[in-house]
Amino acid sequence: MTGTDNETATGTHTETHAGTHAETATVLVTYGTTNGSTAEIATAVADVLRTRGLTAEVLPARSVTDVARYDAVVVGGGLYAGRWHKDARRFVRRHRALLKERPVWFFDSGPLDASASERDIPPVRGVRRAMDRLGVEEHVTFGGRLADGAKGWVAGMILRSGKGGDFRDFGAIEKWAQGVADALK
Repeated sequence: MTGTDNETATGTHTETHAGTHAETATVLVTYGTTNGSTAEIATAVADVLRTRGLTAEVLPARSVTDVARYDAVVVGGGLYAGRWHKDARRFVRRHRALLKERPVWFFDSGPLDASASERDIPPVRGVRRAMDRLGVEEHVTFGGRLADGAKGWVAGMILRSGKGGDFRDFGAIEKWAQGVADALK
């Protein structure tokens, strides 16, 4: 993945910063989540980066105080009512100056159906704006998970209607993460 194509099978590309880092690059994989699904995706991404020879740290977006020591950043956010999780949005806003100086990838987690496995889902408006401002390498949307016991009134309504479940495709997540690793070599 060069980051120069407009569309690929795995997501939407914009301007590129990747390809200039050594195999030992340190990558921050950070996320905003309410019920843990996006954290599990972030962990899967970091696991792939590590198997490809990179150093990867996984941290909740709300706990990251500085990104200066990272060569690249992957930011994930759960989608809630058409918006990225507030912790992911705040992370990007807080660290935007340093994020502009390094390769950044975005992922969303959210559709509670198979749509993310069937087609490329474009970023929601707020994520698209952040991508344009930062020159994000790539964006992808993965299916989400909503399991019994999920927090929130809306989550409870969705579960009671029988529309919960796990729609994450870890094969697709791993393939996308391999592309991130390849871009950093």
